[in-house]
Amino acid sequence: MLKEKVREAFEVSEGSAGARTIAAMVTQTGTPLSRYVASNLMRELALFSCQQPKHRYKRATHEHPVAPNVLARQFTVDAPNQVWCGDITYVWTGNRWAYLAVVLDLYARKPVGWAMSLSPDSKLISKALMMAYELRGKPQGLMFHSDQGSQYTSVKYRQLLWRYQIKQSMSRRGNCWDNAPMERFFRSLKTEWMPELGYRTFLEAKHAITDYIVGYFSQVRPHQHNKMLPPNQAEELYWKNYKTVASFT
Repeated sequence: MLKEKVREAFEVSEGSAGARTIAAMVTQTGTPLSRYVASNLMRELALFSCQQPKHRYKRATHEHPVAPNVLARQFTVDAPNQVWCGDITYVWTGNRWAYLAVVLDLYARKPVGWAMSLSPDSKLISKALMMAYELRGKPQGLMFHSDQGSQYTSVKYRQLLWRYQIKQSMSRRGNCWDNAPMERFFRSLKTEWMPELGYRTFLEAKHAITDYIVGYFSQVRPHQHNKMLPPNQAEELYWKNYKTVASFT
């Protein structure tokens, strides 16, 4: 009987209620139910609240070397593969947080590398950078800008940048506007594409976010920075003009 009442309360909430709310709802019907018992019954019934909990990053236990803010908010660049920026955000996937790392080419605000993982570590951001480096044809003379997160100051990531001969730049501590293009990209992803209550599974989140990056954002979505052209069209126009000038010269 208790299981049936728990299931009914969960369905009424459309999957958003947690154990505390379920316990209160069942108790209001005249059947006393504690939060502890409600939690156990929900686990047995495989009922998981789709409401996103508050997210907290772990604090670094020791200081890491920090690169200077070479970019200094000069977000307008002359050509692709001159300046990339990167950051990490969190995504709710059913019953736990997943993490998304993205590398953005500042010329047309085009995502050129990304990776998802259940852990926000240096391995995650390294995968995103390696993807970008390979897909963009191993460009030279690059600058990479990020915040001062421990992942970006880690020895492993700094060694990867050194191997690719990429110059590192970092935002000032606690100043999100120093990496504004990344903040805007993640805001667009979450407001335009991501369900309000997150995704049901990690795989669903990965497929949906890839569709957004590769399909909608890069190919379809107009961007004010590109004079209302999608990133792909803005880059294509650049390379078309570049070849025309090179041929004339």
